[in-house]
Amino acid sequence: MGALLKDGLAESGARAAAPVAVSPPRAKPKFRAWWMKQLITWHWISAAVSLAAMLLFAITGITLNHAASIAATPVVTTAKATVPPHLMRLLAAPHAADAPLPDAVADDLALRLHLDARGRPADWSDNEVYVAMPGPGRDAWISIARASGVATSEVTDRGWIAWANDLHKGRNTGGVWFWFIDVFAAACVLFSLTGLLLLQLHARRRPLTWPMVGLGLALPLILAVIFIH
Repeated sequence: MGALLKDGLAESGARAAAPVAVSPPRAKPKFRAWWMKQLITWHWISAAVSLAAMLLFAITGITLNHAASIAATPVVTTAKATVPPHLMRLLAAPHAADAPLPDAVADDLALRLHLDARGRPADWSDNEVYVAMPGPGRDAWISIARASGVATSEVTDRGWIAWANDLHKGRNTGGVWFWFIDVFAAACVLFSLTGLLLLQLHARRRPLTWPMVGLGLALPLILAVIFIH
């Protein structure tokens, strides 16, 4: 009886001392974590790059939509000057129909009329030279009588809201702003796509993700089909 008890205790101790098999931890989804990190990085970079311009374009979208109800009084400024005699020969010389003003003439008028016509195409006729200098939120021109050298200028300023609206449309803003709009648009596309992919990665824990995305896609289409004719 004692032997049986000893054997039972020994067997119980052996079972207690036997190592318990532990299943190895499941491997972390390293690719998913790397992909998430990349998306977050590009998402915040594109957001930082496009934030200020996105605010500008959003605000000017509202002002453009309500342009008819936003009162603006254009301010027209005129001035006159006379080209010095020693520069008159430059005006009398033959020129191509759209050649810019000679640099010396343009520099002189910039001092007298405070308008820079350098490098801008001019309209040459037998009697006058006309240079249009439109810009965002304004219209401007210089007209020079080739015989007398009398130069007349006019500037129409339509205000800062018109200036911002023209930036939105890229109207008379020059080549640098033209390329900035393209870069900004690309940053917005990257911001939107990375945001969509981040939504996809979190959609399992957020059931309203795809209904909201679908609503955002369907609503403008529905309004366009029903109300735009």
